[in-house]
Amino acid sequence: MIDLHKDGDLWTVTLRRPDKANSLTKAMLVQLAGIAESAATAKVLVITGEGRVFSAGADLDEARAGLATDPVWERLSGAIAAAPCLTIAALNGTLAGGAFGMALACDLRIAVPAAKFFYPVMKLGFSPQPSDPVRMRTLIGPARTKLILMAGQKITAQEALNFGLVDRLVDTDGLADEIAALAADALAATSDNLSGIKAMCC
Repeated sequence: MIDLHKDGDLWTVTLRRPDKANSLTKAMLVQLAGIAESAATAKVLVITGEGRVFSAGADLDEARAGLATDPVWERLSGAIAAAPCLTIAALNGTLAGGAFGMALACDLRIAVPAAKFFYPVMKLGFSPQPSDPVRMRTLIGPARTKLILMAGQKITAQEALNFGLVDRLVDTDGLADEIAALAADALAATSDNLSGIKAMCC
């Protein structure tokens, strides 16, 4: 359900559970965290999904059984944030719930115009993962973070772009070309220069 394709220094991770809106199981999260933790040997790490949804967040059955509060979410987002390479969330569709952590931890976020963004933790009676509100607030400010987390609002891709939650909107057919353009300089750089510039930006 997790596909890792390595094209030299460009690693592409694809969530492949489209029949379940790419909802995430504990096994998938552990696998994703392991990939992110080993991404020091890559120069660019792209995370995307198969189908029309990037990810609906936690698998609901597993969430009810405890996955919603499992520390594996923080392990995953922390590993993505700490990776010394350029990390790109290529949001092929809607982003929801705990899957926000992956995208928020990435250096760049691009999305298709049809994507929606929502994080219904309050409605479901859970708390967000601790680092998610912090990263979201850094990107879009406290009021808009509360709009999503407390008011439970579903925002459009255009609103996400206007807020600063995503960096560019790209038609589905253009995602691959946009990823290539964003990755080009990082792939051409030395690993030391790449990680050094990333550290200066944090």
